[in-house]
Amino acid sequence: MFSLTNKTAVITGGGSGIGKAIALLFAKQGAAVHIIELNTDAAAEVIKEIKNAGGDGKAHATNVTDQQAILNVFNEIGKVDILINNAGIAHVGNLENTTEVDLDRIFNVNVKGAYNCLYAAVPLMKQAGKGVILNMASIAAHVGITDRFAYSMSKGAIFAMTLSVARDYLADNIRCNSISPARVHTPFVDGFIAKNYPDNQAEVFEKLSKSQPIGRMGKPDEIAFLALYLCSDEAGFVTGNDYPIDGGFITLNN
Repeated sequence: MFSLTNKTAVITGGGSGIGKAIALLFAKQGAAVHIIELNTDAAAEVIKEIKNAGGDGKAHATNVTDQQAILNVFNEIGKVDILINNAGIAHVGNLENTTEVDLDRIFNVNVKGAYNCLYAAVPLMKQAGKGVILNMASIAAHVGITDRFAYSMSKGAIFAMTLSVARDYLADNIRCNSISPARVHTPFVDGFIAKNYPDNQAEVFEKLSKSQPIGRMGKPDEIAFLALYLCSDEAGFVTGNDYPIDGGFITLNN
């Protein structure tokens, strides 16, 4: 079950964290994995790990905010069965302390970056007569989270784009879903805490862990397993849905 043999998967932000976990698992399941990642060293390490395990992969040092560069990469790849829009950045701040520069930066990476990849991938999928898209949303798309104005805006957009693409391309046999994780323990989270809360990192980590009713953060592999199902042929009846994977955050925090 859940074989991806003879499928080509493009994963943005696949050099670390959730993206890395998805890339490794998809390669293990037989997919040819293409990682779009600005951190060339990290991406190269993931591809090396994939190849050492007998898999097939390639890294592309491309900025998701550059539409022409993205179009060039997708045209080079040629065949795209699966697109994982995972690349994203965070921002701490409410409306009043979110500058225009902050907002533009978040929008360009999290929203425009996903749009650029959709814009490049969908015509290739239409040509092939099938395709699967998985967008990385967030619990921030569904509930109010303190001091996450710009980030929540961007993930709400991801959720809305998921529904729009799923609806518009039903006749083309293109499925589109999203995943909404709560906090997942990745190097991204560690760096985020170190940057924004340098004086009380352990306390903040504990607080963020306990904000999930289940009592801990998620693991990248746990997100990857859900992604595998949603991108597999076994999920052929699933489209236009968002899947919270959140340790009960949305429904049990009361």
